[in-house]
Amino acid sequence: MKAKIHKILYANKAVIKFVYALILLNIIALVLESYEPIRSAYPLFFKYFELFSVLVFTIEYIARLYVSNIKGKSRSKFAFSFYGLVDFFAIVPFYLPFFLVLDLRVIRILRVFRFIRIFKLARFDKSFKTLSAVYRETKTELLMTVFFALVLLLISSTLMYYAENAVQPEKFKSIGHSFWWAIATLTTVGYGDVYPITTLGKIISSVIAVVGIGFIALPTGIISSAFIEKIKNKEQRTCSHCGKEVL
Repeated sequence: MKAKIHKILYANKAVIKFVYALILLNIIALVLESYEPIRSAYPLFFKYFELFSVLVFTIEYIARLYVSNIKGKSRSKFAFSFYGLVDFFAIVPFYLPFFLVLDLRVIRILRVFRFIRIFKLARFDKSFKTLSAVYRETKTELLMTVFFALVLLLISSTLMYYAENAVQPEKFKSIGHSFWWAIATLTTVGYGDVYPITTLGKIISSVIAVVGIGFIALPTGIISSAFIEKIKNKEQRTCSHCGKEVL
């Protein structure tokens, strides 16, 4: 029985396509429900569609949890895996109000968690799997860029605090408050709500903006090159090391 359920969940194309379609319909419903005229016109449709979706996803989650130890793996390993957590958080917001007394604002926030269901597509879509593989291969490089970005943000925030605090104490109250300016400048977004007015502050801002152009493009280049390498490896018919044909 366990083997049959496992085959249905992971190999039956009809079931996979049904779950795939239901996930996409949930995302569409979430977007449409945000329009007040549509939400007011079809309240029962959205209510019963959500009930149906939660029922299907709950059965799917329990079934996957049940068969997760079929190959000697522990159920807890699946439960705390990426796919297991996605499946769990895709349904748990619906059940929380039945067990806890929640404020209406909290319930509205929990409804946002319905968007997590889109990550269930990662189980079926090859592009998500490719993205996951690329991340695993470039994780070290990406973490290094994040670390250096944090260091650069800290340095620039500190410099700007000492350059602008005396003339703009309300905007640059502390190094922590200067972080918002540093993030907006380093990413070259430049919202314009906080900006330097001293000569030194303008020089620092200019340098950070120029550095940000290349620095923000660095992780993009890392991911792009990894994607290209992954695609080449899939298309390559011969081994790059020994020259023999790959079967």
